[in-house]
Amino acid sequence: MNEDVVRVLAPQVLGILVRRGNDFAAVEDAVQDALLEAHRSRGDAPPNDPKGWLLTVAGRKLIDARRSEAARRRREDALSHEPEPGPAAQADETLLLLFLCCHPALSPTSAIALTLRAVGGLTTREIAEAFLVPEATMAQRISRAKRTVRGQPFAQPSDVAIVLRVLYLIFNEGYSGRVDLSAEAIRLTRQLALACDEPEVAGLLALMLLHHARRAARTDEHGTLIPLDKQDRTRWNQAEIAEGVRILQAALARERRGEYQIQAAIAALHDDARTAEETDWPQILAWYDELLELTDNPVAALSRAVAVGEVDGPRAGLSAVEELAARLGDHHRLDAVRARLHEKAGHLDVAAEHYTRAAVRARSTAEWDYLTRQAARSRRR
Repeated sequence: MNEDVVRVLAPQVLGILVRRGNDFAAVEDAVQDALLEAHRSRGDAPPNDPKGWLLTVAGRKLIDARRSEAARRRREDALSHEPEPGPAAQADETLLLLFLCCHPALSPTSAIALTLRAVGGLTTREIAEAFLVPEATMAQRISRAKRTVRGQPFAQPSDVAIVLRVLYLIFNEGYSGRVDLSAEAIRLTRQLALACDEPEVAGLLALMLLHHARRAARTDEHGTLIPLDKQDRTRWNQAEIAEGVRILQAALARERRGEYQIQAAIAALHDDARTAEETDWPQILAWYDELLELTDNPVAALSRAVAVGEVDGPRAGLSAVEELAARLGDHHRLDAVRARLHEKAGHLDVAAEHYTRAAVRARSTAEWDYLTRQAARSRRR
């Protein structure tokens, strides 16, 4: 059976069996056993109904597992006489499963791991490599997440805002190891957008596409980070930008704006500029003002300070930054923004100091390398 087909169908089968009232962890094991059987028999002629085949095999595996546990034998009869699902069976099983994996009882890290495992179809090893942790550590994290959602009501999914937050966090992890988590987040958000008619879902999808479009230009051949204003914009993916703008415009037209739509609008203005000098900073600043009316997020306010520096000059930008310092504490971006604004003001020695301090709190080797280089360049000028 084709592996790509299996990867798409497996979460649907998992969702069907869980929605019928079966234990999540037991069903996940049964589906994995069915996938192994599909892998072993991939040389045979593929079934006419791959989803039905997986559902049947996983169901049999689930029954076998139940029979092996004396404590669960009493549930066999109920399972064998289980009525067929009603109208809800037509619902998107992947969507239901996604809501369960993002249950509010889970921490964000656990929700991310369980979502990638159960809905994304990634192996535990792939997820561990993406997050740069040992496979055993990730396996424990996923097992704990399964235990947490065991017995949680599947018919009452968590708020869509929680699901969007988890998908946004997955996207921001970007690429590490063999798995492109940004692309995986886009794939999952597409599924959510097809099944959930909410402007903010469309806004998040647009935001992801508009950021992902710049991926090829974000680093050079040595892996060194390239800031937005220095990127080769001919390397941006214009198809992704066009799709993101189209989705965003449709969402904004519904007049139910949320933070993801506004962030996408800001990203679209950056993507629309042919050069950094043509960036419409006054419009970006206006969008940030609207965003802060919704969220009062200090990190968003820090990004707004950058826009203030572009519109009203670096001194105004620095003043806006200092107003946020107490709220942000030692946030890793605070000194980086200070450094950029001091550099723009011509305070190169001060800029170098802030770049160095920002590098100490860098979240990746690539970020540390970029900030260190900026500090050295500022000192040489």
